[in-house]
Amino acid sequence: MTNRCWVCIMASIGILGLGNWGTALAKVWLEDGHQVTGWTIEQEVHETVTMEMVNQKYLAGVTLEGLTSTMQLGDVMAECELVVLALPSSVILDVVDDLIPHLRPSHVLLDLAKGLAEGNRSISEVITEKLTAAGMGNAVAVMTGPTIAPEVARGVLTIAQVASHDRSVAERLSSTLSTPTLILVPATDPVGAELWGAFKNVVALACGLVDGLKIAGSFGGDNLKAAIFAAGFREGCLLLPDLGAKGESAFGPAGMGDLFVTATSPHGRNRRMGEKLGSGLTLEQALDEMVMVAEGVRATRMFGERAGEKGLPAPFVKALNTLLDGDINPEDCVRRLVELR
Repeated sequence: MTNRCWVCIMASIGILGLGNWGTALAKVWLEDGHQVTGWTIEQEVHETVTMEMVNQKYLAGVTLEGLTSTMQLGDVMAECELVVLALPSSVILDVVDDLIPHLRPSHVLLDLAKGLAEGNRSISEVITEKLTAAGMGNAVAVMTGPTIAPEVARGVLTIAQVASHDRSVAERLSSTLSTPTLILVPATDPVGAELWGAFKNVVALACGLVDGLKIAGSFGGDNLKAAIFAAGFREGCLLLPDLGAKGESAFGPAGMGDLFVTATSPHGRNRRMGEKLGSGLTLEQALDEMVMVAEGVRATRMFGERAGEKGLPAPFVKALNTLLDGDINPEDCVRRLVELR
C-alpha cells in the first residue's frame, strides 16, 4: 500500500456523526494525541461542541477539549485521512453518496454501522460497490464489539474488533487507533462483524421486554432474560452463517461480546427500547420517547425480511416482528421466545 498517511502513529481522523458513540471515540482518540474533526447535521450539537467543548445532547458531562466540529462535509473530508462513519444504518449509505465527491485516494473508511442493505448485502459491501462504481478503490473496514459509549468515554477498558477482507488494513487500523483503554483486535470477517452487530440489537430488544415486564409487575426476571438471551444467541448462530458470516465470528468481540453487553447493560438503547415495549407502550409511543436511534426495530424487520426471502427459519425474529406489528402482547411474545425449539 502506498500513500497511506493514516498508518502514522498520530492520525488525522474525521468522524461523521456526533451521536454518543462518535463522540465517545472522539474523546479517547483526542486524549491519545490524534487530530479529530467531527461532522454533524444537528445545529445544537455543533454549537455546544464548538462553544462549550461538550456534546450536551448525546454525551453530557464529557469534555471534548481539542475537538473541531463542522456542519460542512467538505470541511471534515479536507482535514482527515481516516473517515469514521459513526452513522445510523438507515442513513449511512446516503451520506456515503454525498462524501464520494470529496474522497481522495488516501482516505480510508471505517464503518461503525452494522446490518444488511438492499440485495441481502452488508453495508460495508454496498459502500465498496459505491466506491467501485465511482472509480475509487479506497479501503473499507468495519469496527464493532461490546462498546457502551459512556464507558468508553470514561476510560473503562474496552475490547473491540476491526475487520477487513484485507488483513493488513485491519492490522494497521487496530494498531493506529488502539489506545491504553480501547484495544482493537484485527479480524477478516467484516460481513460477520456487521451481521452480529445488527443481530445483537434484536436480542437486546427481546431482553428489554423482560425488564419492562418486571417494571410493570408481571413475570419478568433474570431467569427469563437468560432463557431469551440463549434462544437469541442460538438463532444467530444458525441464521447468520446462511447470510454470509463466518461461524467463528459468533464467539468473538463482534458476536457474543457485543451481544452480552447490549442485551444486559442499562445503557443499551435497544434494551431500553424493549423495556418500554414490555412496560406497555406501543411501538410509536416507545419510539417517540427515544432520544437516540434504537437500531433494534429496524434490524428485527430487516432480518425477518431477509430470512423470508431466502426461506430460512427464524422463529425468534418472527415472534418479535409479531409484537412490533401489534398482533401479540409482550407476555405472549416472551413466551414464544422461550418456547422455541
